[in-house]
Amino acid sequence: MKTRLLDTWAAGRAAVNGWLAVPSPVTAELTARADLDSVTVDLQHGLIDYQCALTMLQAMSASGVTPLARAPWLDPGLIMKLLDAGALGIVCPMINTPEDAENLVRYTRYAPRGVRSFGPTRAAFAYGAQYWTRANESVVTLAMIETAEALENLDAIVSTPDLSGVYIGPSDLSLSMGRTPKLDHDDPTVLAAIERIRDSAHRAGIRAGIHCLSPSYAKSMIDAGFDLVTVGSDLRIYVAALDEAIAAARG
Repeated sequence: MKTRLLDTWAAGRAAVNGWLAVPSPVTAELTARADLDSVTVDLQHGLIDYQCALTMLQAMSASGVTPLARAPWLDPGLIMKLLDAGALGIVCPMINTPEDAENLVRYTRYAPRGVRSFGPTRAAFAYGAQYWTRANESVVTLAMIETAEALENLDAIVSTPDLSGVYIGPSDLSLSMGRTPKLDHDDPTVLAAIERIRDSAHRAGIRAGIHCLSPSYAKSMIDAGFDLVTVGSDLRIYVAALDEAIAAARG
């Protein structure tokens, strides 16, 4: 089962990812129609519950974008429900140990590799009756590296069989390191950790992604060799555009 995200990576290009924090199928549909490779529905820090996530995944289905979901935690039940609802990848926060990474992979894979329960309620309709035969190779798993503990276990985490990649949460990472939590970091210590994560992932033959705020920073991360960058959330983009429009109107 080919997806735009996997095709982009196979072609040797970096993927640009959208991020949905607003609980709305309308914004999900509009975002998915943009020239993005993937779009992530955020159930961790976004204002979205499972039922709304389902409608957002439905709204995105007419586009060619690859739908991902960020689970709020390493929760097998919710991860499996999001996949059954049609997500083609899971971004999972706070993966701190190789055991966490292994469980993430197992929760997203059918037997014999994993323990995902069979019941692709919507996925079978969205991707065809044979979805289950292709799911293990098509579902993307991105382990979030965002703590000092994860840094200590980094090489073991990225060596997890069938893990698609890692995804850096700069705010939690910097906070865990005793620095100011923020996106688009310029702190040399945090930047060194970000580079280390990218390099470790690439040595292991997996992808490295990072959460960004500004388009210019996202472009710099692509230039630095990252395989996936997020260009801010719908909520942040809306607020920034609104502030700019008001400032322009007031002159």
